[in-house]
Amino acid sequence: MAEAGAAAASASMSEVVLEVEDLHTYIGQHHILQGVSLRVKRDAVTVLLGRNGAGKTTTMRSIIGLLHPACGTIRFEGRAIDRMAPYDVARLGVGFVPEGQGIFATLTVEENLRVAMHREDAASRERQGRMLALFPDLERFWRARAGTLSGGQKQMLAIARAFVNPQRLLLIDEPSKGLAPIVVEHLVAALRSVKHETTVLLVEQNFAMAEDLADVFYLIDDGRTVREGPMASLAGDAALKKKYLGI
Repeated sequence: MAEAGAAAASASMSEVVLEVEDLHTYIGQHHILQGVSLRVKRDAVTVLLGRNGAGKTTTMRSIIGLLHPACGTIRFEGRAIDRMAPYDVARLGVGFVPEGQGIFATLTVEENLRVAMHREDAASRERQGRMLALFPDLERFWRARAGTLSGGQKQMLAIARAFVNPQRLLLIDEPSKGLAPIVVEHLVAALRSVKHETTVLLVEQNFAMAEDLADVFYLIDDGRTVREGPMASLAGDAALKKKYLGI
């Protein structure tokens, strides 16, 4: 019985791709994260929700290594990454699509994708081809400078850049911000088509988009994790949405 229990615990842990435990992060003198904890399971979409300034983006930047927490732990597939540089975290198979896209405006669409590749091989080109099929506008503007694209096209390019490499975890910060509803619909369809290929941790203010995509939610308020659970349970809890999201 003890062996069976240990095996079950091991199997359960193997499903967890990312663990964040009691994270405290400062920006200058400001204590932004004051106890964020979350678990991201494999082959699921987990969404971070909260009001503006709650600490969602700081959480993402701490995970990818752009900020180093003062205390707490971040483990990716069981390995501590909270002191790693961003490029070392990326090499482990963690992609990041930051708020504001993070593309190279003076480079063409083609150059943005080529620069993003860890290695330019057949597998990377195959993934690039799939992204072009998913986002036809990118192929249409293949030789155009990225800075001339529309907001929606830039977001498509940012997501495609992340997917040209084999990602075991993809962090996406506010993908729908500032986009027209029809473009948001396109992004939802695209992310739904890839959610079964990689584990996704998403920050999203558009609740309808989050509800459509996410399997699990975490609510962050004043730098702390305050609630978590299945996304369907939050969608049906009007009081909780009003208290922490103002909706």
